[in-house]
Amino acid sequence: SVPTSGCHDKAVLLYEYVGKRIVDLQHTEVPDAYRGRGIAKHLAKAALDFVVEEDLKAHLTCWYIQKYVKENPLPQYLEHLQP
Repeated sequence: SVPTSGCHDKAVLLYEYVGKRIVDLQHTEVPDAYRGRGIAKHLAKAALDFVVEEDLKAHLTCWYIQKYVKENPLPQYLEHLQP
């Protein structure tokens, strides 16, 4: 039997370290059943707060996180973005 749970029922944020101190925030995904509840926003905020706390640089491949930063242009986020 095939397990019914998998990554399809979880909200995920895919990221990858592309350098020693550089993290590429690649993609956020929220299951259809949970969309519209602000979950992606929580994922974006948590990821950016992590980047700030760990003093990393973030490369934003994910369009949603790019949009989140435009809507929340906090200085601590902006100074941790990789140009």
